[in-house]
Amino acid sequence: MKEIILYTDGACSGNPGIGGWGAILFYKDIKKELSGGEEQTTNNRMELMAVIKGLEAIKENCKVDIYSDSAYVVNAFLQDWVSNWKNNGWRTAKGSVQNQDLWQKLLSLLEKHEVQWHKVKGHADNEYNNRCDALARGEIIKIKNSKK
Repeated sequence: MKEIILYTDGACSGNPGIGGWGAILFYKDIKKELSGGEEQTTNNRMELMAVIKGLEAIKENCKVDIYSDSAYVVNAFLQDWVSNWKNNGWRTAKGSVQNQDLWQKLLSLLEKHEVQWHKVKGHADNEYNNRCDALARGEIIKIKNSKK
């Protein structure tokens, strides 16, 4: 089984506001950068989109190490929030789970792979997390400039 490393990050200018996401995939000596954005979104949606788009770019079942600075995304799996949400009909004590559409899409993609989650410190010394952040912020700039 191929082994992939996936770094992801999301960003938002205003929350909600214009958002961007960035992802970097590594397979052996191959590196692939992906990015995109939306005019009206939230930071959490962009964090989820980064992981989703990264996984969508993988065309076969693989072992995937996912590195993210998003406690929202990583803790949902490391602390098993997602299983609780599913078992409770996508509800929490505070009401409906936000971004349920993206969580469900992500869960569907995760079924194809063996995944390990890794939480990294954001805006610190992690080269690839910083590059993902730059990709995400670049998408925000593109959207802002397209509106001028």
